[in-house]
Amino acid sequence: MNVETQARATESLQRFFGQSIDEVLGRHLRADPEGAALALFHDAAASVPAYRTFLAERGVIPAMVRTFSHFKALPLTAKASYVAERPLASLVRGGNLAASDMLAVSSGSTGRPTFWPRALADEFHVAMRFEQVFHDSFEADRRPTLAIICFALGTWVGGMFTTACCRHLAVKGYPVTTVTPGNNKDEILRVFADLAPAFEQVVLLGYPPFLKDVIDTGRARGIDWSRHRIRLVTAGEVFSEAWRTLVAERVGADDLLRFCVSLYGTADGGVLGNETPLSTAIRRFLAERPEAARRIFGNDRLPTLAQYDPLSRFFEVKNGTLLFTADGTAPLVRYHISDEGGLYRCDALLAALAEEGFDPFEVLGPEARGVRPLPFVYVFGRSHFTVSFFGANVFPENVSLGLEGPAVRDFVTGKFVLEVKEGADRDTYLSVTVELAPGEVTNAGREAAVAEAIAAALVRQNSEYANYVPEERRVPRVVLLPHGDPEQFPAGVKHRYTR
Repeated sequence: MNVETQARATESLQRFFGQSIDEVLGRHLRADPEGAALALFHDAAASVPAYRTFLAERGVIPAMVRTFSHFKALPLTAKASYVAERPLASLVRGGNLAASDMLAVSSGSTGRPTFWPRALADEFHVAMRFEQVFHDSFEADRRPTLAIICFALGTWVGGMFTTACCRHLAVKGYPVTTVTPGNNKDEILRVFADLAPAFEQVVLLGYPPFLKDVIDTGRARGIDWSRHRIRLVTAGEVFSEAWRTLVAERVGADDLLRFCVSLYGTADGGVLGNETPLSTAIRRFLAERPEAARRIFGNDRLPTLAQYDPLSRFFEVKNGTLLFTADGTAPLVRYHISDEGGLYRCDALLAALAEEGFDPFEVLGPEARGVRPLPFVYVFGRSHFTVSFFGANVFPENVSLGLEGPAVRDFVTGKFVLEVKEGADRDTYLSVTVELAPGEVTNAGREAAVAEAIAAALVRQNSEYANYVPEERRVPRVVLLPHGDPEQFPAGVKHRYTR
């Protein structure tokens, strides 16, 4: 570790361990996030070889970038145009790859896996997001907590990063004990059965469909989840409020605003934001009122709604997509992640909700723990994860909602593959291949029930589908496959919902 990297780690360490989460998250009210982003630009332009070359190739003179207006005119960086085209070492300050003490690998869901240099200072930035979740939603500062890491371990970014952040909380004084079975379902259930009785609560951390699979498999094996205080931390995928309600029922959780928290993050920048009790209360209100959600978010889809610290991850919106600026071993400036979404100041979103007749504090209570005036980021996901059918964009979350209905949810896992196929007559049709729950079997009646449930959800939630797709073509063709089918639903890898 060189001197500069050591200094960054020391500064981050002091901020994380030397300040309460209330102090850390109150900084943005006193500081200047725009000025901090501009300062990071100048630091990266001077110290990161790849970024210096990137700017020179585009005729940008860093000394001329003096105001935030100048900053907003800077060219965007992206994985394809910046990261993938440069030597790995050149992305790090000083061109010194040894400044990183770890390399992570992205999931490769959009192409070839990518290496990301990481250092201890990066972990502390992300650990603050975990502390916010464990403190505000789980009360883990005062409840002995078992954290079970259900993300894949190894080189992939999620499992190791999550493990490190949970351990940092323990070092800070939280009564959190971490165990790392990874995405081995049998081992997860074994360590849960052996260890859960020794703790006041258990937090399962993983991808939403995998955690639901763990819970359903545990129920099938006789585990009574309701005997324990179960909490979830999810990442990587949008889920519906019907999914949250369903999983809460299956584990016996009664506080729907705090039992399950979704993290918004990328391999590129770590955790960028997280759900909070406030954001969840808002999202649950809007889930039942699609017209209000459309007025607020400008889209039929219900996005992930998170809050973020603008001094840690500075967001902007360009043409309906998100970009962020964030410090790290490999700093990223105006980095375009292709996620469709937008931003709201806290007061602006509360004012918009008041126009819809909703005050979230009537749900949360005036003294609610963890309610903070942080800005909001809303995320629809990436457009290339959709399929187009009769000109209508069909989104995975529309299908998920159908699979969470009471008529079908007990015999499916929630995993599926969405495709547009061509039949023998060359007509296209919407195809959905769905994974059965463990021990369940297929039949024509079940396939028809799933198809009708998906069609109903699509018509209800997706106005393009309801208006563009002829009525006689709205019901998809559904195939139910056994749990863990090696071709469509292989174990141990991140699932792809569209092909």
